[in-house]
Amino acid sequence: MSAGPVDQRSDDQLVAAAREGDRAAADALLRRHYPRLRALCGRLTGDPSDADDACQEALVALVRGLPRFDGRSSFATWAYRVTTNTCLDELRRRRRRPLLGPGDDESKASTDGGPGPSGPDVADRVAARLDVDAALARLPPDFRAAVVLRDLCQLSYDEIARVLDVPAGTVRSRIARGRATLLPLVTGNPATGAERRTP
Repeated sequence: MSAGPVDQRSDDQLVAAAREGDRAAADALLRRHYPRLRALCGRLTGDPSDADDACQEALVALVRGLPRFDGRSSFATWAYRVTTNTCLDELRRRRRRPLLGPGDDESKASTDGGPGPSGPDVADRVAARLDVDAALARLPPDFRAAVVLRDLCQLSYDEIARVLDVPAGTVRSRIARGRATLLPLVTGNPATGAERRTP
């Protein structure tokens, strides 16, 4: 999704305009949230191609669902919910297919020409990211969704409960168990695992 002029209206204003048929408002709303939604898809599906497909499906679902969006939560929380459900559906459909690390695209982007930072620090960060992504791919989808929504999207426990439609206590349990499972999987990066356990 290419960058365009930044629309200064709030999410609520854009939602109201989009519901009245303003395509520019809908487009601005999706552009504003696309980077976070695409990152969420990447972490949840564990595969760049699946992430792209799931993100496109989620964007379509968001536009189609706008007339039913009741505003009881923020648009961002609702968008996370639609996107998470789309990704979980994708995982269920492709359960038997091995998952690849979503960092593949990013690692290529960091090495495919163009000036940019390089050296041991960058290499260590890329390696740590790939380790975490590979470990996330091995978590059960429900645990993965809770951990990613907390640690990547930085949602509160209550927001995650609304996104996943489960009690807050279940969210806390899934995050704790997910992080406990992640820690031994992130080989050679104990600091990364420890950081991800911090609420």
